[in-house]
Amino acid sequence: MRKKAVLFDLDDTLLWDKRSVKEAFERTCAEAAREANIDAEELERAVRREARVLFEGHEAYPFTQMIGINPFEGLWAEFREGRAAEFRLLEMWAPHYRKEAWTRGLKALGVDDPAMGERLGERFRAHRRSLPYVYEDTFDVLNALKGKVKLLLLTNGAPDLQKEKLAGVPELSGYFDHIVISGDFGRGKPDPAIFRHALSLLGVPAADAVMIGDKLSTDILGAGRVGMDSIWINRSSEDVGDGIRPTATVSRLSEVLRYLE
Repeated sequence: MRKKAVLFDLDDTLLWDKRSVKEAFERTCAEAAREANIDAEELERAVRREARVLFEGHEAYPFTQMIGINPFEGLWAEFREGRAAEFRLLEMWAPHYRKEAWTRGLKALGVDDPAMGERLGERFRAHRRSLPYVYEDTFDVLNALKGKVKLLLLTNGAPDLQKEKLAGVPELSGYFDHIVISGDFGRGKPDPAIFRHALSLLGVPAADAVMIGDKLSTDILGAGRVGMDSIWINRSSEDVGDGIRPTATVSRLSEVLRYLE
């Protein structure tokens, strides 16, 4: 497929966010296990469960779904940027959310210690910030495309959090002609509006662009809604299911080059 522009997703497409989160949990829970004589893996499962319940119960949850913010991002986000009123609600709530998720996780294992929950919440944030990972082929692909096509980064999430992720790998941002963050725009993938906005910045029609991402329900679905081709990065051999069909499917990022070149 000959294209004039390539749109990339960020999390778990170029950045290995799941690994960063997993290792932050493992380090934090290992510290808690030594301190309180509990099982680290059980604590991780409990905190993940409690974080989801708390996050889904907050009044801004529908907004976070629309923008594309998950519970584990909330465990280290500040939510200081973004014009929407919901960001101010999340900013005020975030310290309580972090403390409560870890406190409830501890309590599920028989440790009733809110002060420890608060400490673990802060440790998790520090660990997550110290663990930025890119996939081994990320820069190979970007170097192969830079200067040949227009490049745009289209990412869901809170503005300050996505910017912090990019700051953790400072050489990444320079590859892109434009960076569009859903929290800045006001709508997230798969809403067609954010894809049309991205195309307008690039100055190309949908037929001349392709979206590359790891999520069928956001990256691939949204591209299809505006008539754009898409390449799904399916690293874990998931079933494509019904209703959402990428133009092409690859198992690793470097394989997109054979379709683009």
